[in-house]
Amino acid sequence: MKKLYCFDFDGTITYSDTMFLFLKHYNASKFYFQFAKHVPLFILLRLGLMDAERVKKSFISSILKGETKSRIGEQAQKFFDENYPKIIRQNALDFIQNRDLEKTESLLITASLDIWTKPFAEKFGMKLLATRAEFKNEVFTGNFIGPNCNGEEKLTRIKEEVQGRKYDKIIAFGDTDGDRPMLNWANECHFRFFH
Repeated sequence: MKKLYCFDFDGTITYSDTMFLFLKHYNASKFYFQFAKHVPLFILLRLGLMDAERVKKSFISSILKGETKSRIGEQAQKFFDENYPKIIRQNALDFIQNRDLEKTESLLITASLDIWTKPFAEKFGMKLLATRAEFKNEVFTGNFIGPNCNGEEKLTRIKEEVQGRKYDKIIAFGDTDGDRPMLNWANECHFRFFH
């Protein structure tokens, strides 16, 4: 019996949002300065008056734009080394480590950027579907390639990835409304299963 597992990352597998953790790790002084500057946007976002993708792009760009791919990659690996497995929910870790790899495929689907989630996906033995950072001449432009990987976009990316493959059961794990399309599509869904 072939199963496909679809795991959200932030909040589902981890205890907290890795975007803030990684950006603070990358440059703490810049992080706090830009966080203070972005507070009005965060408030508008919370009130539903601002687009999440726009705010996210602005905040990430304010810290990482102009940085080289190699430096971001080095820091992403360092971030992983310092935070794995302590930011991973123990229940999730136990589940992931006990999968039958011969009978399952696993996707890690996240709105976080590929640049800092890649080491986690590799450690878990999962294919990563994440918001993609745009680099030009090996330098981060501050933009994304395609839409933020959240909501309907998560489901679109999953369908593109598994096109033509057959599974006996598709099981999804999520923890926010941004995971609902994926959860509703799966044969079996678990909301905050590892909490």
